[in-house]
Amino acid sequence: MISTWLAILIAVLTLIIGLVGGFFLARNSMKSYLAKNPPISEEMMKSMMMSMGQKPSQKKLNQMMAQMKQQSANSQKK
Repeated sequence: MISTWLAILIAVLTLIIGLVGGFFLARNSMKSYLAKNPPISEEMMKSMMMSMGQKPSQKKLNQMMAQMKQQSANSQKK
């Protein structure tokens, strides 16, 4: 009787530990993926600015990309 409850307890504990570990592993891998491959590229930003009626210069694109990288770095520090 006790060995059955002990086996169930161990199974539940390993399931919980696996779920928590998997969550943090997936979260960490997703953060590193997004840091390496940002969701918005220069081409996307350029087309977005053109659709809003602005003529994007390379300087302005570089400024906006640097600003986005700085924001993502600040949000990762928190």
